[in-house]
This record gives sequence, structure tokens and C-alpha cells, in this order.
Amino acid sequence: MDYGLPLLKALLEHFKKLPGVGEKTARRLTFAVLAMEEEEVRDFAETLLQVKERIGSCRRCGNLAESEICEICNDSSRTDGVLCIVERPADLYILESSGQYRGRYHVLHGVLSPLDGIGPEDLNLERLEERVKEEGIREVIVATNPSIEGDTTALYISRMLKRYSVKVTRPARGLPLGSSLEYIDSGTISKALEGREPI
Repeated sequence: MDYGLPLLKALLEHFKKLPGVGEKTARRLTFAVLAMEEEEVRDFAETLLQVKERIGSCRRCGNLAESEICEICNDSSRTDGVLCIVERPADLYILESSGQYRGRYHVLHGVLSPLDGIGPEDLNLERLEERVKEEGIREVIVATNPSIEGDTTALYISRMLKRYSVKVTRPARGLPLGSSLEYIDSGTISKALEGREPI
């Protein structure tokens, strides 16, 4: 798209940096912003800045948080002793949408991938081991994506936690191999969590 308007082109290019946004979607979003009231655009821009400035990681579990501890870690109604491990904060919110799981979470911020230079020291694994020791964890559900990297990470965690009296499970294989949690419906996620299997 070249209308001889550098600002329009710059906005379009910014939208194209978002995952899953191609040329056509970026164009639609660009023109949607142009159609918004000035106050809406200011509010949108301010929200983007606030999100970047104020949202960090929970020091307990690694989830997104606006303070030191996230809302899920602060929720006293949740079941202690069961820890669900996910790759990214986005996966946590997908599992939450199933309504099936009411325990605690731990976010790794990635998976083991030697080809990409990602080893155990690059993940939130040290804190995971501390939590298993300190919080009386009875079961760890490794809900990494069903991919080679996700399975490798699950196996690594299982071996890492062998010395503790903790049951390590994996959601049932109702989740298609090579898929991402983000594209799976909440019913399938519920069933996979119900039918979790030992690693």
C-alpha cells in the first residue's frame, strides 16, 4: 500500500509486526484507526504505553502482573499443592478459559530448544524447583505444547523433579501433536486436563 503518506505506511508496518497480521488485516486495522475519534486513538495509544510500562512478571509464578504478585497467586480460593506448568502467559489464560483447572500455575517463558540456543538456564526452572520444595506441591501438570520442544521440556522437568515426592503428569493426548494451546477450544482443553497422564 503506497498512498504517498509516510505516516499511514508506518502504521501499517507496525500492525504487520503483530502475529497473524498480514497485509490485508494490517490495511483494515490502519483504516479502522483512521475512522476512530481522536479521543479513542489517544486512549488506545495511552493504554499501549501503560501496558508496556506497568505489566511485568509475577515473582512467584512468572505470570503477567501489575504488582509483584499476580492475581492468581493472590487468590486464596485456588487449590494449593497442584501446579500447572505452561510455556507462556498466553497459555495460562487459555487454560483458565476452560474453567476446569483451579490450582496454581508456573510460567516457563519458553521451552528447551537446543537448535535455538535455549537451554534449562534460559527458562524459569530454578524457581519451579524452589516452589516444589517450599510449597508442598503434590502434583505438577506439564502443559507445554504437544511439540518436540514441548515434549522434551516435559521430560526434562519430570527428570528434574524425580528426587521430590511429586507426581508429574501431562494433559491427555486429545491435544493434536504439533499444535498450539492458543488454537484449541476450551472443551478439548478441559478433557485433556481431566485425562492427564503420568510422564
